[in-house]
Amino acid sequence: MQHIIGLKELRENVDSYVAQVKKGKSFLVVRRSKPLFKVSPPEETDLWETVADFTQFHEHGIPARQLLKKLRALNGESR
Repeated sequence: MQHIIGLKELRENVDSYVAQVKKGKSFLVVRRSKPLFKVSPPEETDLWETVADFTQFHEHGIPARQLLKKLRALNGESR
């Protein structure tokens, strides 16, 4: 069964719909009764490759400026 929601409904309750998509639900988003796009979970779970886990440095990640400084230090660059 296709779940149909309005664009305004999606914008106002995005967190709820994200949670439902994570559980496997799909939604057809419409505006003025016309289909705009479909929101659905990815087909494959291996679409993304973890390149670096910045939470290893700090629980909530690190600021980009601090990251660049660390990378430049590793590469022997000074700035």
